[in-house]
Amino acid sequence: MSVFIGVDAGGTKTAVLVADGERIIAHAAGAGGAVRAGRALQAASRITATVRRALTDAGLLHGDVLVVGAAGVGREPERGELRGALRAERLADRIVVTGDLDIALEAAFGPEPGIVVVSGTGSVAVARASDGVVHRRGGYGWQMGDEGSGYAIGRTALIAIGRARDGRSPPTMLTELVLSAGPVKSLDELVRWSTSVEPGEVASLAPLVFQAAERGDEIATQIIARAAHDLAELVASLIGCYGKSGTIPVVLAGGNLTPGRALRAPLIEELKKLTRLGVQDRAIDPAEGALALARRTT
Repeated sequence: MSVFIGVDAGGTKTAVLVADGERIIAHAAGAGGAVRAGRALQAASRITATVRRALTDAGLLHGDVLVVGAAGVGREPERGELRGALRAERLADRIVVTGDLDIALEAAFGPEPGIVVVSGTGSVAVARASDGVVHRRGGYGWQMGDEGSGYAIGRTALIAIGRARDGRSPPTMLTELVLSAGPVKSLDELVRWSTSVEPGEVASLAPLVFQAAERGDEIATQIIARAAHDLAELVASLIGCYGKSGTIPVVLAGGNLTPGRALRAPLIEELKKLTRLGVQDRAIDPAEGALALARRTT
């Protein structure tokens, strides 16, 4: 029986599934394995550690096919560098590296048409049209885009805290929440922290924004509403890829859009305002998409 390994390597976490044929026999989660330019070896190290933990739990040393869907490998140089680094680790006889959007589409729709909108550390929307052509919107990274992402939400929260401190904006519960549950305990430390951290660390503040909104904080509610609007714009720009008629299925993915997160319901409401979209309120697991691709690899 062949052993298949599917990996979803995002900016915040790496998820691994190991299957013996059709049966999932182990899973593991670890540090984010997204690839940044020139840092594929670092991503490979994190992915390898999580894969090895899953294999150990399954009582195995390696697999037959490993498919890794990673953020940041949209270009061949990064994809090839990650693939080479993973091959050196001898995790499987065959290793395929593809984008995180490919495995999200596979998890959501298999080979069928549809749109997936993702909000994790970054943000993007991707569509497979009826002719099989894949289109994407956004996904330009934290400097050029990532509207509606965890990074954008976290950074806007930091700005709101600074403005509230100056009296340029109303007080916000975000100040108390971030300084009590966040990475540092004073505003001065927060300023220093914010100037040196990675995008994923800024994105880690998003759950605190969701928490503040659920407690009725107006500033946090506005941040989430803006994020939902920005994500809906990404989806709206893909409608034209589907001709002039027919319902277009849409699925939400990424850590910020899991069921129960405060961004999910506002985004669904924004998407319902757009014509032709059929929003499917269900969760998907991109690692399962990677596993499905591994099973089809010969």
